[in-house]
Amino acid sequence: MPKMPKKIGKIDKDNTLEEILTIEGAEKILIKYNLPCLSCPMAAFEIKSLKLGDVCETYGIDSKKVIDEINNLLKGRQNKKIKNLKK
Repeated sequence: MPKMPKKIGKIDKDNTLEEILTIEGAEKILIKYNLPCLSCPMAAFEIKSLKLGDVCETYGIDSKKVIDEINNLLKGRQNKKIKNLKK
């Protein structure tokens, strides 16, 4: 039986790229910050262990900005669900 992705409410520097890529829209944010791992053939073998903070540090990407943007994406979705429940 395939393993279902866990529900992510908030990310940090220790989340793996594999976890982050399960978030709809997160890939666009990573592309915006030119994260090279998305197009690297070797990353496919390491995606389960590549942590966002480590990748950002290696490539000189501001991890705080990336993390904040993805968390804002997640927060917006949570707020949307709450509003829909109130209707």
